[in-house]
Formats: sequence, structure tokens, C-alpha cells
Amino acid sequence: MQIGPVHFASPFLLAPLAGVSDSPFRRLAREQGAAGVVTEMVSADGLVRGQRPTLALCRFTPEERPIGVQIFGSDPGVMADATRRLCELSAPERPDWIDVNAGCPVRKVVNRRAGAALLTDVPRLAAIVSGMVAISRVPVTVKMRLGWDDGSSDVAGLARAMEDAGAAALAIHARTRAGDFGGEARWEGIAEARRAVHIPVIGNGDVRAPEDATRMMEATGCDGVMVG
Repeated sequence: MQIGPVHFASPFLLAPLAGVSDSPFRRLAREQGAAGVVTEMVSADGLVRGQRPTLALCRFTPEERPIGVQIFGSDPGVMADATRRLCELSAPERPDWIDVNAGCPVRKVVNRRAGAALLTDVPRLAAIVSGMVAISRVPVTVKMRLGWDDGSSDVAGLARAMEDAGAAALAIHARTRAGDFGGEARWEGIAEARRAVHIPVIGNGDVRAPEDATRMMEATGCDGVMVG
């Protein structure tokens, strides 16, 4: 699999997991076969302010590459500034790609109009992505859900909007924000997105065994699988 200039030896990646996917965990995942990893979600506001705990979340070892840093926020200017700061890091400290969190369902994130809340304001999300792409030296990707709820879900339209904004790839958790982590993931939504865009689409949701990853790729046509 390829995202811009970033090559992955296989289509299987580690998902960003708040409070879990720290550097030791990511190194273990790479040792066990993950072709790429992503940091825990990082506050764009914290990056812009230069807060040490936030900066610490962005650090990684060479063994973890290829690695993406996932940032969250709701202000296009702040997200672009955070992207600039990440891209200004020296080459050994610079991530291979930067991911936009448009899927976190947690209330304290959503209440800041970030995470999955961005799915209710697609123009804002598109402005965030396009602003980041304009300033970034590495690919910008988006991790999102099918939509806010079943009544407003338009995953194909969301995917096209992200592609038009310049996203290099999409990772799609096959639930809405209202669905949280319950019920069964609706893999057909991943297939809809795959048909709608030309950029890589990575599926996510209910992959609990190797056979599940194979089934997801066969059922949806997705380019990769992100395991959380």
C-alpha cells in the first residue's frame, strides 16, 4: 500500500488509540507485523502552544517508521499551524504523515467541535484539511466515521469532500458517532467510500482476528485495514 510517497510493506496498520498507542506499544505492534502505526491523538492547540506533554506524544523511535501523528482540533488556522510545527521538526523527528481526527466520539472532544463533531460541519472539516495540505511537507490523511448518525450519514459524500480538499488517504471506522463502539460495524459504508474516491481507503471496525481483516478487504475492496 502507498500513501503519497509513504510505502507500507503490507496493508495492515495500527490504529491511533488514546491512552494506549504510546511508543512502547507501537514498537510492539511493528515487531508483530503492523506495517505502519499512528500516535495517540494530539491536541493541535497544545502543539501550537508548545506544551511539553503534548510534544512528548509526538516523539517516536526510528523503529516505529512509517508513523503518522494524529492531531485533533476545530480551528482551521490552529490545525494548519500545528501542521507547520510538525513539518518544521528535523527529519529524524518529523512524522511520515499527519492524520486528522474526525472520528473521536468522546464528549469532551465533541463539545469542542472536534473529532466526530466535524462530520456535522463538512465545510469546516474541508477547510481544515485543505489548510493543512497547503502547508504540509508530508501527506495529510483523515480518520473519520460514516457520519454523525444514521439520519445524516453520507459517507460517499464525505469521502469525496475529503479527496477534493487534498487528503491523501482516508481511514473509515464503519460506525456513526451515535453508534459509538456498539453493535456491528457496517462495512458496506467502507465499500461506498471506496467506490466514491480514487485515494486509498483504509477500513476500521470489528477486526478481531486475521480472518476478519481478510474478509473486510474482500467485502469492501478497501486498500488497507486499521486495527485498534
